[in-house]
Amino acid sequence: MSTFSGISTALSAMYAQRQALDVNGQNIANANTEGYTRQRVELNSVGGVVTPAVHSLSDGLGNGVTAAGVTRLRDAFLESRGQIEHAKFAFLAGQEEIHARIEEVFNEPSDTGLQAQLSDYWNAWHDVVNQPGDLAARAQLLQRGGTVADSMRSSDDALDSLWNSTAAQLDSYVTEVNTAADTVAQLNKAIVRATAAGLPASELADKRDGLVLRLAELTGATSKALDNGAVDVHLGGAKLVDGASARELRVAGGGSLRDVMADPVANAVALQWKDSGADAGVTSGQLASSLQSLNKVLPDYAAKLDEVAAKLASTVNTQHVKGYDLNGAAGADFFTPTTGTVITAATITVGVADPAKVAVSSVPPRVETDPITGVVLPPKGNLDAGNADVLAGFANAAGGPDRFYRESVTALGVASQAAQRRTAIQASVTQNNDAQRLSQSGVSLDEEMANMLLYQRAYQAATQMINTINGTFDSLFSMIRG
Repeated sequence: MSTFSGISTALSAMYAQRQALDVNGQNIANANTEGYTRQRVELNSVGGVVTPAVHSLSDGLGNGVTAAGVTRLRDAFLESRGQIEHAKFAFLAGQEEIHARIEEVFNEPSDTGLQAQLSDYWNAWHDVVNQPGDLAARAQLLQRGGTVADSMRSSDDALDSLWNSTAAQLDSYVTEVNTAADTVAQLNKAIVRATAAGLPASELADKRDGLVLRLAELTGATSKALDNGAVDVHLGGAKLVDGASARELRVAGGGSLRDVMADPVANAVALQWKDSGADAGVTSGQLASSLQSLNKVLPDYAAKLDEVAAKLASTVNTQHVKGYDLNGAAGADFFTPTTGTVITAATITVGVADPAKVAVSSVPPRVETDPITGVVLPPKGNLDAGNADVLAGFANAAGGPDRFYRESVTALGVASQAAQRRTAIQASVTQNNDAQRLSQSGVSLDEEMANMLLYQRAYQAATQMINTINGTFDSLFSMIRG
């Protein structure tokens, strides 16, 4: 090794170690920055001359070190798996939330829930059986029937409001997806330019990868890295982001909860590509959870509540019209719809306003004649309570509204617990994957401190080498001058 090549070698070491220290400092500065990926300088040794020449001699030694570039320490497999696991967790968490909110609507078991109100309603029929001629007992019956109807309408309104808020949230998610996809495309463009020019683009890539992970949480999308530094984002077999361009989604169908219940196929809420109108094929993530809630979960429980109302009205009305009121008139429908002809949870109401018109008796009215004139007198009702006794017995009837409601609430509880268990399991899987990802891409201060000392000592050794060569020069010049 010549003296001058020794200086060149030491100088290359100083440059390389200084750059390594700069990157080391950037890692330490961003140790607590969310989404930051630690970086490392790739150091490559510079070999000596390997091409033979007539008047060229080589001592066989190398020519120092060079910094080949800065590498982001990310594991592509763990990142891809992370996108999948985050999408699954987002879907399950959405289902857990919607079931919890439906449980809040039904509020069972409680003293103010529909089950307790139904029990009070049937007990009111028992009170009428004990006092068939008491208008107060009959009025209490009407009041408790009205409470049941009000509770059903209130629950239906709450489910409808929950459907509307979920639909509004879906619109918000779609807007977020379109914005994030466009930003990813713009970042792709900037990263490709920077990479081609040899400029650092690690921070841009960190921001882009964070948005890609958010897209995965929202839509279940996956990404694929390209050789030029960009990434493509795939959704349902199509590209949401293709290099520097992005497509947009839109919400189609729906309208209202009742529309979806009336025609689940024609009125189903769907996500479509804005440019083609084709189905986007979203099967995971928060968007898929919202679609499941809007098209399946909420309509199913609203339909069950409708069935409870229909069973209650059918059970009571069928028997009520067989009886006779306090004046001996045949009973009318106890429950009627507020609008239309079909009784649902949204329309059920008590159709009897006068307590005297509750058809308690099962015995036809007495027909009497005036003993003096022989004129037939208006019929008079009986204080028999046979019809009321039959109605009171429907409280635990097989296939009746109470049993169906209890079965529905039990099924809701089972579904909610299952959603909680699946979410808890998926949360553990996602957290484990995130821990593995962070072990690869996250900043460890202990490791960075050790690297800092390593680069510092290497830099100091390189400066000492130059000092040694400089001393050798001084000795040589002193010999020549002497």
